[in-house]
Parts: sequence; structure tokens; C-alpha cells
Amino acid sequence: MAPSGPGGVRRRCRRVLYWIPVVFISLLLGWSYYAYAIQLCVVSLEGFGEVVCLIAYHLLFAMFVWSYWKTIFTLPMNPSKEFHLSYAEKELLEREPRGEAHQEVLRRAAKDLPIYTRTMSGAIRYCDRCQLIKPDRCHHCSVCDKCILKMDHHCPWVNNCVGFSNYKFFLLFLAYSLLYCLFIAATDLQYFIKFWTNGLPDTQAKFHIMFLFFAAAMFSVSLSSLFGYHCWLVSKNKSTLEAFRSPVFRHGTDKNGFSLGFSKNMRQVFGDEKKYWLLPIFSSLGDGCSFPTCLVNQDPEQASTPAGLNSTSKNSENHQFPAKPLRESQSHLLTDSQSWTESSTNPGKGKAARFFSKHSTIAIFVDRIL
Repeated sequence: MAPSGPGGVRRRCRRVLYWIPVVFISLLLGWSYYAYAIQLCVVSLEGFGEVVCLIAYHLLFAMFVWSYWKTIFTLPMNPSKEFHLSYAEKELLEREPRGEAHQEVLRRAAKDLPIYTRTMSGAIRYCDRCQLIKPDRCHHCSVCDKCILKMDHHCPWVNNCVGFSNYKFFLLFLAYSLLYCLFIAATDLQYFIKFWTNGLPDTQAKFHIMFLFFAAAMFSVSLSSLFGYHCWLVSKNKSTLEAFRSPVFRHGTDKNGFSLGFSKNMRQVFGDEKKYWLLPIFSSLGDGCSFPTCLVNQDPEQASTPAGLNSTSKNSENHQFPAKPLRESQSHLLTDSQSWTESSTNPGKGKAARFFSKHSTIAIFVDRIL
């Protein structure tokens, strides 16, 4: 068997090093179980309080471990084959120099794809390393060395990319780990106070109780800020990358281009069935390659729709999720907003058209606020 060379050895060493944060969290979790369940509940607590604490603790512990496991071992989703260039298109790109000719090849390849975002310069988003046209909200991860659908960030604590396939699991991991730490800190507080007032017997358990409270309180502070930040991202339907750099659409930058209102933003991540919201079971809406948008500016590349009665019939469907992936059922707002613009700028439509245009614009403005 041929040697893999120094490059292969370095890659294997990096893969091993990437697991160190996960091993650290796992060891810390194992110690916390021993310190709380054995040393605190079994040794220190007495009576009915011990049973209640143990039941609540094991419930939080199980949900914490389950969501953490799913976040780590759920593979990130990559763009489907339709976003990869054909062999002929790759040859054309290699022959064409960087510039307008290069972009023309990409525009022809992307004309039937559900893509609305662009680069800062207005070009088609293309990954040279993966040789594919990037779907909306897709980014290339330098650690995983692949394009990840709706990439949020690469998290070293789970040794995985957080994206479309496991973002819900990541949120539940943050939520249950925060509840786990808060529960331990709250139930351990009275014994922590007794430790400093010499109210505990001088046994091995007293040191576990002291360090357990310190660890739980410290992680509670850091987890609460991180969880609160991601709750804000979900409410705005943004990823961490989009919060730092707003997505660019054909009409320009729009930081709220994917926001559909609080309720629909929540359902994008957690799904329509509320019974699955608190369980680390995949229930997010969509396919990760296309997303409904809430664009209120006119898109010059979108085909115009007739004004008048056709736009009124679509107005009731403006904020509904597509029944099928967006590639088959395009965002209603992309066409309706243009219809309103045409209605308001065409003097031949009369007062009725201008009245409809005015109230439709107010309606979408109110919906975006809500």
C-alpha cells in the first residue's frame, strides 16, 4: 500500500484535533452526571426531594444528550446535482477568461435554477472548488471543504457545520444545555451556600457540589447569550453569516429579504407540526436549496405579471409557504410586488388601480413589521 504522504498525515492529525472540544464536553457532561446524580442526589439529598430532582435531572440530561448527538452526527446537506455544472459547461469556463464571458456561461447554466442572490458585484455565486452554482444561502466551508446548504457557521464544539440539516438540532442543543445548567445551579445553590458556612459534612461530595455550581453558573451565562442571539436570528430568518453580511439580491442588498414575519420564520426552522418542535427530529420546511423571500423592491429580471384583477387574486396568497419546493412554486412576492409597481405607475388603470396599489403596499409593510 502506497504511503499517503505528509499531506495525508496532516489531514488525519487535524481530524483528530477537531474532536478535542467534543471529547471535552463529553467528559464534562459525564462528570456532571456523577457529581449531581450520585454525589448530590444519592449521598446528600434525602426524602421525596431526591426523587423529584432525579426525575427532572434525567429528563433534561436525556434531551441534552439526544440533541447534542444529533447536532454532531447529522451530516450537512450539500447542493443537489442540478447545481453542478455539466462537463461541457466546465470546459467552457476553463476556456473563457474571467469577466463577462465567464459570467455569461454561468448565467446560461443558472437560468432555470431557483436563485435570487448574487455576489456583491452582482455576479452569479459560483464555487470554484466544488465547481457548482451556489444555491441561495449556501456557502463553502473551509473546514469541511464543501458547500453547505443554508450554512450558519462551523461549530468546533460539535465538530460539524451547522446548516439546514441540523440547525434545529443545534438550537435544541443550546436550549436543553442552558436548562440543564440552570437546573443544576438552582438545585445546587443551597448546598453551595452550606459549603461556605460549614454546614456540609467534610466528605468528598462537598467538593463536587462546589465545582458543580461554579461550572453550571459559568456555562449558564455563556449559553444564555448564545441562545438568545440565535433566537433573534430565527425570529428574523437569518443565519449568522447573513447577520454579518446581508444577502445581495438582483435589485441590491436586503438584510430582511428572507424574513416572512415572526410566525413563518419560526416554522421555517421548526416546521408546521408543533408536536415535533421540542424533539430533535428533523421537521424544517423546504429542501435547503430554495427559500421563500419577502422582496418589496422591484426585480427587473422577473417576468412582469398583469396588473388589476390578476394581482388581486394573488394578494391573498402573498405570505403562504409554497406547497412544493420553491423551484416549482416561486415566491408570490417576487411577482406581486412588481404588479403593484406597474399598477401604481400606469396612469391608464384609473383610480381603482391606484387605490389597490396604495393599500397593497401598506398591507405588506404592516406584515413585515409584524
